[in-house]
Amino acid sequence: MGFLGDIGSFIMEPLYYIISAVLIGFHNVFGAVFGDASGASWALAIIGLTISIRAALIPLFVKQIKSSRNMQLLQPKVKELQKKYGHDRERLTQETMALYKETGTNPFSSCLPLIIQMPIFLALFRLLNAAAHDKTKGLLTPSDVNSLSNAKIFGAHIADSFTTPGVGLSVKILAACLVVAMTATTFLTQRQLMSKNMPADALSGPYAQQQKMLLYVLPLVFAVGGIAFPIGVLLYWTTSNLWTMGQQFYVIRNNPAPNTEAFRAKEQRDAEKARKHGKTLTPTDGADPAAAEGEAKPAPSAPQRQQPKRQSRSQRKSGAKPKPAPDPGAAGDPTTEPTTEQGETR
Repeated sequence: MGFLGDIGSFIMEPLYYIISAVLIGFHNVFGAVFGDASGASWALAIIGLTISIRAALIPLFVKQIKSSRNMQLLQPKVKELQKKYGHDRERLTQETMALYKETGTNPFSSCLPLIIQMPIFLALFRLLNAAAHDKTKGLLTPSDVNSLSNAKIFGAHIADSFTTPGVGLSVKILAACLVVAMTATTFLTQRQLMSKNMPADALSGPYAQQQKMLLYVLPLVFAVGGIAFPIGVLLYWTTSNLWTMGQQFYVIRNNPAPNTEAFRAKEQRDAEKARKHGKTLTPTDGADPAAAEGEAKPAPSAPQRQQPKRQSRSQRKSGAKPKPAPDPGAAGDPTTEPTTEQGETR
């Protein structure tokens, strides 16, 4: 346990300094407006910390979305592999992983933002817990610890939790409301992904079973464990869930996976937008209506070459110039006199 404890300290100690530095920075900004000792300045500092962390995790979120989409689109192929190698679990696993590798899909990418947030979540939890016991951690000074431990929001100390001994009813009510908010936002975020951005084929595969399990297990875990979280940690996690929900809603609405409810809704919006802003082409002044409507005009026929009139042998001997044959198009011209071809004399 000593070795594992050293590894944990090696990972967590830098996080204490990073998180406390960001927290103090936001507190100094909001403290100039609401007062250094006010609960509002510390609560807004925690929200600012949350937004900073989530903004830094946007590249991972994009990777998570791409991985989730690829997992959904690959479900028909995964089902084919299950039918083919269902009797051999080892071969099925090998073929499935080969399919993921071939398409550049990482099945664990969807968990990356959550995995990375957990140490940050734990570091903030320990910072607030230390402040509740008047202990410094990271860059928090004794003055900061005293201010943070005594800061109140809605009548409850930010460092208190539902299970803190001797807390009043207002603390328990606020903590319970935040636990419910944290649980509900976790559930709704996951449900939004499954109901709007998963094709029908993916709703019955192993990936869908994993998503369904997370849909109910994660909120249950947070609901049970949330009663021990300080008010500040509950505020952090609820804000993070709201960020995730809004970010996910934007991505699903503007770049949904094919063959999903969100994809069909986007097609309808695009069609309606094109209908409202569409313009009908009209002929311009002096232009050919057929050309304006896009009709191809027939190409003008090449002028026909006039053939010389046949001559008799006597005419050829006398050197008379042959007269051109009449233009077939001028057959109906009254000014043209018909000519008769003279017979050949022997």
